[in-house]
Amino acid sequence: MNCGLCDVPTGDRYLCGRDAAKLGARLADLPTLYAELVECLVPRRAGWGEIVSTKGAAGPRSPLDEDVLDEMSTGRMAAVVHAHRVSVQRVRWPHHSAPPASGLAADARWLAMELDWIAEHYPEAGDLAREVRTLEAQARRVVGDPVPQRKVVGQCIALVDDHGTVCGADITHKAGESRLTCRACRTVYEGQQSLLLLLHFQPKGVA
Repeated sequence: MNCGLCDVPTGDRYLCGRDAAKLGARLADLPTLYAELVECLVPRRAGWGEIVSTKGAAGPRSPLDEDVLDEMSTGRMAAVVHAHRVSVQRVRWPHHSAPPASGLAADARWLAMELDWIAEHYPEAGDLAREVRTLEAQARRVVGDPVPQRKVVGQCIALVDDHGTVCGADITHKAGESRLTCRACRTVYEGQQSLLLLLHFQPKGVA
């Protein structure tokens, strides 16, 4: 038998030792990568996402792959991992009912704990390893690898004096931050209403 991922001879195993170890590491990383996506990337169809993903406009442009962004925002990563957990459990314990959805972290942890059995007994182990590798690559392409850099997402709209002067400084964001903070005047933008106002009052040619 050959490894389901790299096709090297494996005896009676569905995954070679190297690819099994890589799968375990990727399963451990997925929840962290997903958390970065949730915190850093707002789906482009609502709120602040209109700023960070504007196409064809002057001013700051998103460095993100919007197709990947859409894919992540629909929860595809969690759905794929959960589907494999259901499949592995069905093969190993055919008389058990399917596990309920318990979140990406729990499903990834469960699969990692069953990794030895998966490598030896699960016929779809190669597909599991391949799909997890693809999910990791897509996520890292979006959030940055290894460390996400700050991205300019718009300009500060805060008034800085009694004469109505607008700050206008670039607002940047980095994965792991849950709010936007102007580094010039320290105004904080947090919550849907605040972000929508920030979007609405962007200078012409930016939003």
